[in-house]
Amino acid sequence: MFTGIIEALGTVVNIRQEAQNIHYTIASSISGALKVDQSVSHNGVCLTVVDLSPSQHTVTAILETLQKTNLKAWEVGAKINLERCMPADGRFDGHIVQGHVDQTAECIAVADEGGSWRYRFAFDPSKGNMVVEKGSICVNGVSLTVVDAADDAFSVAIIPYTYEHTSFHQLQLGSIVNLEFDIVGKYIQRMMQKQLS
Repeated sequence: MFTGIIEALGTVVNIRQEAQNIHYTIASSISGALKVDQSVSHNGVCLTVVDLSPSQHTVTAILETLQKTNLKAWEVGAKINLERCMPADGRFDGHIVQGHVDQTAECIAVADEGGSWRYRFAFDPSKGNMVVEKGSICVNGVSLTVVDAADDAFSVAIIPYTYEHTSFHQLQLGSIVNLEFDIVGKYIQRMMQKQLS
């Protein structure tokens, strides 16, 4: 389980395909503290560390992960948001994040608001996901508050610290991001659907 509070930015330094799997090697300031078999959020995707060196770690993405996330678009040099699992005695500074991407979305607007940035993302509503104004959303592993919501799009506001310390400074029109919708909202939606049916 994660909180959506990014610990470090990693850089993709190697990509190797093996059958349908892809191995990504990431260099980061937290790589040296990781262990093989540890779960780490990479742009909101929970991946298992399979190999380590002092300043790098390697994770493997299987075909299903590649089909449901933006990992297939990663290239050498890409910046990746990283977060280790929350310790049992940790604080929930963000919100409950599982590291299970629900779907991807496209950045359809970026506005500089003089000290902050507003990003708007469009997603496919046919998958049954929804956003709620002032509710939580996880974008590329970052816990954020929804500023405004529609059936197929939403906006978030990014403060300078988040802009500088996550991959948001690299996002532009057309960028594809990973979304994880609020787990509490998903459970409520599921319960309501069962009651109505």
